[in-house]
Amino acid sequence: MSDTTAFQGDTPVVSRGTGALPHEDLMTVERCERIAVRMDSAFRIPGTGIRFGWDGVLSIVPGIGDTLALAPAAYIFQSAWRMGAPSHLIGRMAFNTGIDWAIGSIPVIGTIFDVGYKSNRKNAALVRAFVEEKHGGKLAPARGAHV
Repeated sequence: MSDTTAFQGDTPVVSRGTGALPHEDLMTVERCERIAVRMDSAFRIPGTGIRFGWDGVLSIVPGIGDTLALAPAAYIFQSAWRMGAPSHLIGRMAFNTGIDWAIGSIPVIGTIFDVGYKSNRKNAALVRAFVEEKHGGKLAPARGAHV
Protein backbone atom coordinates (compact mmCIF):
# COMPACT_ATOMS: atom_id res chain seq x y z
CA MET A 1 0.00 0.00 0.00
CA SER A 2 2.84 2.36 -0.68
CA ASP A 3 2.75 5.29 -3.01
CA THR A 4 4.79 5.19 -6.19
CA THR A 5 6.41 8.14 -7.90
CA ALA A 6 6.58 8.47 -11.65
CA PHE A 7 7.70 11.45 -13.67
CA GLN A 8 5.91 13.39 -16.39
CA GLY A 9 8.72 15.48 -17.80
CA ASP A 10 10.41 17.00 -14.76
CA THR A 11 7.27 16.84 -12.59
CA PRO A 12 6.93 13.98 -10.09
CA VAL A 13 3.49 12.34 -10.07
CA VAL A 14 2.60 10.35 -6.96
CA SER A 15 -0.08 7.68 -7.28
CA ARG A 16 -1.73 5.53 -4.64
CA GLY A 17 -0.38 2.03 -4.42
CA THR A 18 -2.93 -0.63 -5.25
CA GLY A 19 -0.64 -3.62 -5.30
CA ALA A 20 -1.70 -4.94 -1.89
CA LEU A 21 -1.93 -8.66 -1.47
CA PRO A 22 -5.43 -10.16 -1.23
CA HIS A 23 -4.76 -11.05 2.41
CA GLU A 24 -3.94 -7.42 3.31
CA ASP A 25 -7.03 -6.16 1.53
CA LEU A 26 -9.16 -8.84 3.20
CA MET A 27 -7.95 -7.73 6.63
CA THR A 28 -8.84 -4.12 5.77
CA VAL A 29 -12.28 -5.14 4.48
CA GLU A 30 -12.96 -7.14 7.63
CA ARG A 31 -11.90 -4.17 9.79
CA CYS A 32 -14.31 -1.93 7.85
CA GLU A 33 -17.08 -4.50 8.30
CA ARG A 34 -16.47 -4.72 12.06
CA ILE A 35 -16.68 -0.93 12.35
CA ALA A 36 -19.85 -0.90 10.24
CA VAL A 37 -21.52 -3.53 12.42
CA ARG A 38 -20.63 -1.61 15.58
CA MET A 39 -21.94 1.63 14.13
CA ASP A 40 -25.12 0.27 12.50
CA SER A 41 -26.26 -2.99 14.09
CA ALA A 42 -24.44 -3.80 17.34
CA PHE A 43 -27.61 -3.97 19.44
CA ARG A 44 -31.01 -5.60 19.02
CA ILE A 45 -34.30 -4.46 20.48
CA PRO A 46 -35.55 -7.53 22.40
CA GLY A 47 -38.50 -9.30 20.82
CA THR A 48 -37.98 -7.65 17.45
CA GLY A 49 -35.64 -7.98 14.50
CA ILE A 50 -34.71 -4.32 14.80
CA ARG A 51 -30.99 -3.75 15.10
CA PHE A 52 -29.19 -0.47 15.71
CA GLY A 53 -25.67 0.60 16.54
CA TRP A 54 -23.68 3.44 17.96
CA ASP A 55 -24.74 5.68 15.06
CA GLY A 56 -28.35 5.41 16.24
CA VAL A 57 -27.35 5.96 19.87
CA LEU A 58 -25.21 9.00 19.03
CA SER A 59 -27.99 10.49 16.89
CA ILE A 60 -30.05 11.01 20.04
CA VAL A 61 -27.97 14.20 20.40
CA PRO A 62 -28.98 15.98 17.16
CA GLY A 63 -26.16 17.38 15.07
CA ILE A 64 -23.35 16.64 17.52
CA GLY A 65 -23.93 12.89 17.69
CA ASP A 66 -24.25 12.55 13.94
CA THR A 67 -21.12 14.62 13.42
CA LEU A 68 -19.18 12.36 15.82
CA ALA A 69 -20.43 9.33 13.86
CA LEU A 70 -18.63 10.67 10.78
CA ALA A 71 -15.23 9.59 12.16
CA PRO A 72 -15.77 5.83 11.67
CA ALA A 73 -17.36 6.53 8.29
CA ALA A 74 -14.25 8.52 7.32
CA TYR A 75 -12.08 5.55 8.27
CA ILE A 76 -14.06 3.34 5.86
CA PHE A 77 -13.63 6.01 3.13
CA GLN A 78 -9.91 6.24 3.76
CA SER A 79 -9.52 2.47 3.66
CA ALA A 80 -11.31 2.28 0.31
CA TRP A 81 -9.21 5.12 -1.09
CA ARG A 82 -5.95 3.49 0.08
CA MET A 83 -6.93 0.24 -1.63
CA GLY A 84 -7.37 2.15 -4.89
CA ALA A 85 -11.16 2.52 -5.04
CA PRO A 86 -12.26 4.65 -7.99
CA SER A 87 -13.63 8.13 -7.38
CA HIS A 88 -17.18 7.15 -8.38
CA LEU A 89 -17.19 4.54 -5.59
CA ILE A 90 -15.87 7.06 -3.06
CA GLY A 91 -18.58 9.45 -4.27
CA ARG A 92 -21.28 6.84 -3.75
CA MET A 93 -19.98 6.20 -0.25
CA ALA A 94 -19.95 9.94 0.45
CA PHE A 95 -23.55 10.15 -0.77
CA ASN A 96 -24.61 7.35 1.61
CA THR A 97 -22.87 9.03 4.52
CA GLY A 98 -24.11 12.51 3.58
CA ILE A 99 -27.73 11.33 3.51
CA ASP A 100 -27.24 9.61 6.86
CA TRP A 101 -25.71 12.74 8.36
CA ALA A 102 -28.21 15.24 6.89
CA ILE A 103 -31.39 13.35 7.75
CA GLY A 104 -29.89 11.88 10.92
CA SER A 105 -29.33 15.39 12.27
CA ILE A 106 -33.09 16.04 12.40
CA PRO A 107 -34.38 15.43 15.94
CA VAL A 108 -36.47 12.24 16.45
CA ILE A 109 -37.02 11.58 12.72
CA GLY A 110 -33.25 11.41 12.23
CA THR A 111 -32.79 8.87 15.00
CA ILE A 112 -35.45 6.63 13.47
CA PHE A 113 -33.83 7.07 10.06
CA ASP A 114 -30.39 6.17 11.46
CA VAL A 115 -31.74 2.88 12.78
CA GLY A 116 -33.02 1.91 9.33
CA TYR A 117 -30.57 3.39 6.81
CA LYS A 118 -27.26 1.81 7.93
CA SER A 119 -24.89 3.80 5.72
CA ASN A 120 -21.75 2.27 7.22
CA ARG A 121 -22.89 -1.26 6.37
CA LYS A 122 -23.75 -0.12 2.85
CA ASN A 123 -20.30 1.42 2.49
CA ALA A 124 -18.54 -1.66 3.89
CA ALA A 125 -20.45 -3.81 1.38
CA LEU A 126 -19.30 -1.48 -1.42
CA VAL A 127 -15.69 -1.80 -0.23
CA ARG A 128 -15.97 -5.60 -0.13
CA ALA A 129 -17.46 -5.72 -3.63
CA PHE A 130 -14.67 -3.48 -4.94
CA VAL A 131 -11.92 -5.59 -3.36
CA GLU A 132 -13.47 -8.83 -4.60
CA GLU A 133 -13.61 -7.42 -8.12
CA LYS A 134 -10.05 -6.13 -7.79
CA HIS A 135 -8.77 -9.57 -6.84
CA GLY A 136 -10.99 -11.55 -9.21
CA GLY A 137 -13.48 -13.21 -6.90
CA LYS A 138 -14.71 -13.73 -3.38
CA LEU A 139 -12.05 -13.30 -0.72
CA ALA A 140 -13.83 -14.89 2.22
CA PRO A 141 -17.33 -15.05 3.65
CA ALA A 142 -18.73 -11.68 4.67
CA ARG A 143 -19.14 -11.13 8.38
CA GLY A 144 -22.55 -9.52 8.38
CA ALA A 145 -21.78 -6.26 6.64
CA HIS A 146 -23.92 -6.90 3.58
CA VAL A 147 -27.26 -5.17 3.69
